[in-house]
Amino acid sequence: MAMAALRLPSLSLLRSPSKSLLSCPLSLAPRLRHLRPRASAHISGGGASRCISARSLAKEEVSSSATPSTDRKPSSSYEGSVTPRSVDFNAWYLDVIASAELADYGPVRGTMVIRPYGYAIWEAIQEYLNVKFKETGHSNMYFPQFIPYSFIEKEASHVEGFSPELALVTIGGGKELEEKLVVRPTSETIVNHMFTQWIQSYRDLPLMVNQWANVTRWEMRTKPFVRTLEFLWQEGHTAHATAKEAETEALQMIDVYKKFAYEQAAIPVIAGRKSRAETFAGAARTYTIEAMMGDRKALQAGTSHNLGQNFSRAFGTQFTDENGQRQHVWQTSWAVSTRFVGGIIMTHGDDAGLMLPPRIAPIQVDLLLGFVIVIQSVYEVILMNVSIINYQVVIVPIWKTANDKSGVIDAVSSLKDLLLKAGIKVKVDDSEQRTPGWKFNFWEMKGVPLRIEIGPRDVANKSVVVSRRDIPGKPGKDFGISMEPSVLVAHLKSRLDDIQASLLHRATSFRDSNIVDVNSYEELKAVIAQGKWARGPWSASDSEEQKVKEETGATIRCFPFEQPLGKMTCFMTGNPADEVAIFAKSY
Repeated sequence: MAMAALRLPSLSLLRSPSKSLLSCPLSLAPRLRHLRPRASAHISGGGASRCISARSLAKEEVSSSATPSTDRKPSSSYEGSVTPRSVDFNAWYLDVIASAELADYGPVRGTMVIRPYGYAIWEAIQEYLNVKFKETGHSNMYFPQFIPYSFIEKEASHVEGFSPELALVTIGGGKELEEKLVVRPTSETIVNHMFTQWIQSYRDLPLMVNQWANVTRWEMRTKPFVRTLEFLWQEGHTAHATAKEAETEALQMIDVYKKFAYEQAAIPVIAGRKSRAETFAGAARTYTIEAMMGDRKALQAGTSHNLGQNFSRAFGTQFTDENGQRQHVWQTSWAVSTRFVGGIIMTHGDDAGLMLPPRIAPIQVDLLLGFVIVIQSVYEVILMNVSIINYQVVIVPIWKTANDKSGVIDAVSSLKDLLLKAGIKVKVDDSEQRTPGWKFNFWEMKGVPLRIEIGPRDVANKSVVVSRRDIPGKPGKDFGISMEPSVLVAHLKSRLDDIQASLLHRATSFRDSNIVDVNSYEELKAVIAQGKWARGPWSASDSEEQKVKEETGATIRCFPFEQPLGKMTCFMTGNPADEVAIFAKSY
């Protein structure tokens, strides 16, 4: 079957669209693509009924207004402005991704190319979580991305839940395959196939592994980082001898994610349990961390599943216990993906662009020499408690004459050596093609937490100016900070800690001011219509939960772990309720 290769417009093209593009609703912009047929791929997506042909794709396209791929605007070009968040949040989000050079569209519809700066944020997430996974007894490994379709069929609810999103391989080596293969949507099935071979006795338990991998899910509505056809993630899989051990593991891992969100990403997530309707296909219980984005939509930022014995019974994953009896293992799985990068953008970014918490600020910047010095610590690992801190600072030298330049560069060189000795990594940018003002705006767009400005007068006074990314203008500037080593290093680290705390406080205040307690369904509908989150007592049925979704567009995000005390009444049915649920529209 012939496939059509789709070329999406670059993100920066969406920032400066043609008149024909501007005349269309923004939601249609990704559909204005240039088609270029090419060889058969022999992969179908979204189930058998969703096989895509060049003819069917052509029917979906708006033919006359597509921009040829050769005329695409370079997505790396920085133009210095973004759509204001308050005007169009989605356009703002795409603008920031383009201007901060985080990602671009791939040639296949729904895919993205993660650029070095965006990938560096993902690496910061990996570095922290890898330490935590190993601290909690997990080992990294890798499972194949091709899974026999018969594996997916073994667990009934699993195949039902994932069937619409599956990408299938039917031909390999020029021949039709005896059994079609699923391109990994998640790995519970293939993991159980292998666990069955590795686990024989209680002495083999617990078995706890993690893999960093790519995943394919045939999403029909996509958004860079948040929802794409292919994405990167880690997925942990564990097997235990008892139900209690599995439950403890599932709760432990959602707590690891929660701590990462608060302590590293400065995102005040709400941890809790998913409703039955929102539980992972094949799981007994799903735990989640839910984050409020800048447009007040919810983002499911990480999940941990207690799988019970559902998969072990389907695959016959058993062990001999201490009494010589054969038992099925109890299992968990848990994951965080590149969706978290999108969450960081939408939580902290502003009209000037990206705003990064210092502990996850990227490390890599183009290496040049002279005009601008970019200083970033890689990370400091304190072996006593294995804490990871990731600092980033930009130094911008300023001069007018050749004599000024010599003095400023010498001072910057000394400053570079000082910060290197203090454990801060230094990189140098020598481009003289841009003014200092342009550079200020550029690094603000990239979300760098701190900027150091140094000119001839500063050199004479042996001081520098330190500017915070999170506080614009003069209020965010510290003037006359001494270059004396102990003073400057202490000041920088203190300011970086301040920024980390400030971003978390700001996001927490925003979240709390947009969660409203409700006591009736009418109140819930009014709150959701305002774009806020509704929280109220709930003990209603799955069908009534579906009614809320159909009538308001909101779903139960979770039943928070932190619950109010005392007797409550379900706002939907009037029956007694043991817990409150949070409802919101979501990504």
